[in-house]
Amino acid sequence: LRELGYHNVKLRIGDGYEGWAERAPYDAIILTAAPPREIPRPLLEQLKVGGRLVAPLGRLEQQLVRITRTKSGFEREVITDVRFVPMTGKAQDQPDH
Repeated sequence: LRELGYHNVKLRIGDGYEGWAERAPYDAIILTAAPPREIPRPLLEQLKVGGRLVAPLGRLEQQLVRITRTKSGFEREVITDVRFVPMTGKAQDQPDH
């Protein structure tokens, strides 16, 4: 990225389930892999009030959702049906009930 002229980008490699709490709170989070059942709680907790998270959600049938953090909790909106690769790591430990 530096070779391309980007100097204000911070990168971290690892399981995205936990997010990056040391850099939180975030205005926006985008997931490009689908958690099977629920958005990982650590990611929701890292949004600032007014912040948005956009993510595919589901195993075989997936929906793109937008979650906005409010003063009183979270608002969830389904945008459209999608198909993304599954989120791996800790996300796969979510129960199927």
